[in-house]
Amino acid sequence: MGDHLEKGQHALLNEGDENEMEIFGYRTQGCKKALCLIGSIFSLGILPLVFYWRPAWHVWANCVPCSLQEADVVLLKTTDEFKIYSWKRVMWISLSALNRTSGLTPDHPLITDEEYIINRAIRKPDLKVRYIKVQKIRYVWNNLEGQFQKIGSLEDWLSSAKIHQKFGLGLTSEEQEIRRLICGPNAIDVEITPIWKLLVKEQSVKLHHLVESHNSITVSVCERKAGVQDLESRLLVPGDLLILTGSRVQMPCDAILIDGSCVVDEGMLTGESIPVTKTPLSQMASSAPWKMQTEADPRRHVLFCGTEVIQARAAGSGSVRAVVLQTGFNTAKGDLVRSILYPKPMNFKLYRDAIRFLLCLVGTATIGMIYTLCVYVLSGEPPEEVVRKALDVITIAVPPALPAALTTGIIYAQRRLKKKGIFCISPQRINVCGQLNLVCFDKTGTLTRGGLDPWGVVPCDQNGFQAVHCFASGKALPQGPLCAAMATCHSLILLDGAIQGDPLDLKMFEATKWEMTISGGDFHTKGMPADTTVVKPTDALGQVPVEGLVILRQFPFSSALQRMTVIVQEMGGARLAFMKGAPERVASFCQPDTVPSSFISELQIYTTQGFRVIALAYKKVESDCPATALMREKVESDLVFLGLLILENRLKEETKPVLEELISARIRTVMITGDNLQTAITVARKSGMVSEGQKIILVEANEATGSSSASISWKLVEEKKQIPSGNQDNYINIREEVPDNGREGSYHFALSGKSFQVISQNFSSLLPKILINGTIFARMSPGQKSSLVEEFQKLDYFVGMCGDGANDCGALKMAHVGISLSEQEASVASPFTSKTPNIECVPHLIKEGRAALVTSFCMFKYMALYSMIQYVGVLLLYWETNSLSNYQFLFQDLAITTLIGVTMNLNGANPKLVPFRPAGRLISPPLLLSVILNILLSLAMHIVGFVLVQKQPWYLMELHSACPTRNESILAITTSPHVPEKTRSNSTFASFENTTIWFLGTINCIIVALVFSKGKPFRQPTYTNYIFVLVLILQMGLCLFILFADIPDLHRRLDLLCTPVLWRVYILVMISSNFVVSLAVEETIIENRALWLAVKRCFGYQSKSQYRIWQRNLANDSSWPPLNQISYSDMQGVSYSNPVFESNEEQL
Repeated sequence: MGDHLEKGQHALLNEGDENEMEIFGYRTQGCKKALCLIGSIFSLGILPLVFYWRPAWHVWANCVPCSLQEADVVLLKTTDEFKIYSWKRVMWISLSALNRTSGLTPDHPLITDEEYIINRAIRKPDLKVRYIKVQKIRYVWNNLEGQFQKIGSLEDWLSSAKIHQKFGLGLTSEEQEIRRLICGPNAIDVEITPIWKLLVKEQSVKLHHLVESHNSITVSVCERKAGVQDLESRLLVPGDLLILTGSRVQMPCDAILIDGSCVVDEGMLTGESIPVTKTPLSQMASSAPWKMQTEADPRRHVLFCGTEVIQARAAGSGSVRAVVLQTGFNTAKGDLVRSILYPKPMNFKLYRDAIRFLLCLVGTATIGMIYTLCVYVLSGEPPEEVVRKALDVITIAVPPALPAALTTGIIYAQRRLKKKGIFCISPQRINVCGQLNLVCFDKTGTLTRGGLDPWGVVPCDQNGFQAVHCFASGKALPQGPLCAAMATCHSLILLDGAIQGDPLDLKMFEATKWEMTISGGDFHTKGMPADTTVVKPTDALGQVPVEGLVILRQFPFSSALQRMTVIVQEMGGARLAFMKGAPERVASFCQPDTVPSSFISELQIYTTQGFRVIALAYKKVESDCPATALMREKVESDLVFLGLLILENRLKEETKPVLEELISARIRTVMITGDNLQTAITVARKSGMVSEGQKIILVEANEATGSSSASISWKLVEEKKQIPSGNQDNYINIREEVPDNGREGSYHFALSGKSFQVISQNFSSLLPKILINGTIFARMSPGQKSSLVEEFQKLDYFVGMCGDGANDCGALKMAHVGISLSEQEASVASPFTSKTPNIECVPHLIKEGRAALVTSFCMFKYMALYSMIQYVGVLLLYWETNSLSNYQFLFQDLAITTLIGVTMNLNGANPKLVPFRPAGRLISPPLLLSVILNILLSLAMHIVGFVLVQKQPWYLMELHSACPTRNESILAITTSPHVPEKTRSNSTFASFENTTIWFLGTINCIIVALVFSKGKPFRQPTYTNYIFVLVLILQMGLCLFILFADIPDLHRRLDLLCTPVLWRVYILVMISSNFVVSLAVEETIIENRALWLAVKRCFGYQSKSQYRIWQRNLANDSSWPPLNQISYSDMQGVSYSNPVFESNEEQL
């Protein structure tokens, strides 16, 4: 159904976004709805349950297709690989109430102006709005374009000029009322599930507490006619004009800063609690959307919901103003909460296999039902008894607790991670951690220390680079433009008398020995604004060329731009612009004659020793126009190169041991950094990511120019010892000759973000081959980091990404497992957040993931065996038209299985990371074989017990001699003295077969739990799980007590018959034999990894993962890796000149 679509019935919602969905229009039909209601009554509620799990069936059964414009119900289907269905009712908003209060009529200018989505959504003349609500977001029906569109944010097409013009003075009260009705309240409401519906979930409570403070903030809003007034944050709408005053202000919405500047703590978003400077959106003449007007990151103008405005500073005598951009769940904080409430489903084979296995159990139950029907019908049982017994088989064969059992391991793992300071907003990803085989790391702040120590500066003049000034010498930095650049080109702020900001900026400023103050009101007399940052030399520096510098304007640092610029005013002097950033980037903005000819070689000397290098430049700026009116493009041109700032980029103490642990466990480690390539290479060597004896091949790709096509070159990077004195490490040089032993040992590729981009666009056939051994990726932009992670995933790697959360948000979200090093418990940056600011969390996560995965398998096997044990026992008893009694079922379900299910998963993770992963699928051969063999063993044991008990000499005798007191009371009711047991009344369950089967099944459930409770190599040994061991001992003791104790009342309660002691010993022997065989099979066959590897080799099995296929093909390619060669792309963009390589390519 649904294949044939009427015109206008189908459309896309959120087209091109991550949460894109297909939407179909339907209209409820009365007769269909009535039939479904009747079906629900007659099916005793089963039909609504089916509809709950199959939303599409609900819509198809109750509705008929129609256009979206006429629909009262919409069917939604995600466009990802999961194709998840849901349905929503189309609701209405009436604006008629505003007609009475505000005189709003269909021909009112606010209604007739159809420039904005809100106005286009209002249907005339009845002033109604159709909308749907999907995952907390409202979508209104655009009458002009005939589609549902998201509401609750300003339109993306708005230019900066339009924003200033339309919203710069605020909205009128009528506009506010209309927007409040249509957009809804500015609130992030998380309902706590009521107890009558479901027990309160811890996550719901935490989320409720996380957002409730956001919903009750008082803000100052400028209304166009009434002026500034205080308003509750719930009443804010997109387009409102906020007036920001004071400090420590919590943002209740996303807003675009249009006047003044702000310093914001964005720790909730990025995971970094470093203050970020926000600059106003300048009013440009361009009609381009405001996000596209400059190459800079548009987020530098946005104050995000949930962040804290530490400081708001007005420009001149005005106020700090911001236009509300998004409200409610459309905001950054709302997006975080929605990602927790509606996590993206994981395409993990474990869960698909669990569903398939459940279907197999359903098939098994169907066979049991047919068997039951045949036995009971032929026995002449009443129809209601036949139906009841047949339905019992389904509940026995298909364990309802199986899905819950698969998640218990995750719950316990999440608790253990929390104790280690690792927080998770997507628990299902914990199992995926157990499958990770490649982990990407950011460098700065992740592998290396975040706070860099200044080592020295290398000034330059017309004659080139001068002597290095080392800070360790204790001598003051020479005063001049270079020192001024270090003192001003930063985003530091003075808050409560303390300087705060980026650690790098702070270290750089402290090295100048200057001081920072805030200008007072007397600065106006000197022609400079008040309340701005002023830096000036301290008295200890003696005579200095300038009295001080006033920072007039900042162009904040951006990872995409790799630079920042400030405009400053000398006290009583000229106006200057200073730039700092990546050396290659800064040099490109400088006058060529000011950049020393030895720039590349000088840079390489320091980067190859692992130093962080920053370049500085400056120029004079005209003073005849305000600093706020100057365009960034004009300021950042024709600069004079000043020199290099050298900072020590030390490794964190934990980095090398963690990387060694991962590598020894055969988990690939990759570095993705925005820093210099040579610095990255050195850090990779020092950290152990590239070990001694392994070669690094530098891959450089250049874009196509006028006459030549895109090219790619390969050069071997050789490690040589540093000759200059001092405690230095190594430096790198490019080796031109082909080494004799180029094929020996392993190798790693290193490339820059620019080369990665060129290779992706022009050498797509080479990209997988490079990624197989690509280890170092430098000068990567945030977008390139995300693309690289995605390319690794295409090779079937399970990819983890660990970063500081600031510039890695995209990659952290894209990876299977993203880990943000942050002080926050949760951030939009990634599913996992570690409060410990080093990479020790990575092996912890992998270990816990592996333990959780193995725990899930153990529970799956146990629940499957428990069901099959009951299933086999009940079907054998059905042969005698008997069954287990209610108390017997309860004892097995509650006293045995429930306690085991709760305690079996308490094993912690094995502290050692072994060099192989657990199986990622339930239908893997070892696991299936284990289940099948144990089912067969249990079946054999039950059949033997069932047959042998009927052959015992006392089976057909009066039982007074064996247990006179016990059996007289029961048999007096159930059988005459000389009638066999099988002819007794059906009103009782007590029989020798029942007693034997129940004891065999109950004790077998305990034994199976012990056999399946895996310890090493992925979990701690079973004996360390003290609670589980104690539970098994108590359960076994209780069962043996019931077996051997002659207590008539106890036997009567459990519907058991007393048997001779010898038969009880026989039962114990059968169980012991089953245990020995089961344990031997599990240890010698199922858990014998060497045996399974031998079987794979015997049958020629090879992994079908893409990266394995590439590895096998490249290992047989004598021309790979290419060295000292240059390849060119052909007209189609894919080319490689080596014929051997091409032939191998065709075989893949």
